[in-house]
Amino acid sequence: MTVVKSSLSDADLKVVGEALQGALVDLVDLGLAAKQVHWNVIGPRFRSVHLQLDEVVATSRKHSDIVAERASALGVNPDGRAATVATSSAVPPVPTGWIQDADAVRILVDALTAVIGRMRERITATDEPDLVTQDLFMDLTAELEKHAWMFQAENV
Repeated sequence: MTVVKSSLSDADLKVVGEALQGALVDLVDLGLAAKQVHWNVIGPRFRSVHLQLDEVVATSRKHSDIVAERASALGVNPDGRAATVATSSAVPPVPTGWIQDADAVRILVDALTAVIGRMRERITATDEPDLVTQDLFMDLTAELEKHAWMFQAENV
């Protein structure tokens, strides 16, 4: 059943819908990974890393909602269910147990790098079919790159 009719052609909607769904999955998993590390980080830089992790969680939650609502506005059903996220995300798995602050930083840099790489692919993919969605991806990627920079600066 299609409730919302998109102004995009079917071909463009397919490209944009896949890009939005992929972004949603990556953002949900990035937020979960950052929260898992947040709960388990230890070490001399605990407080600063702990607080930075919450900033990534806030960004991923904010943008996952924006991405999901953009998909809905185009008539594409967003799917952020745990099983979908588990099978589709680019975010590397987070180890179990306590995580030293330097390792926490590395884990987040790896996660952000993976998501940023896929977001840049989505920016390219949506260049022709939907500049509105591309703009959302560009804003999101800029925020993710800022987080990546700040975490990388922690490990100099």
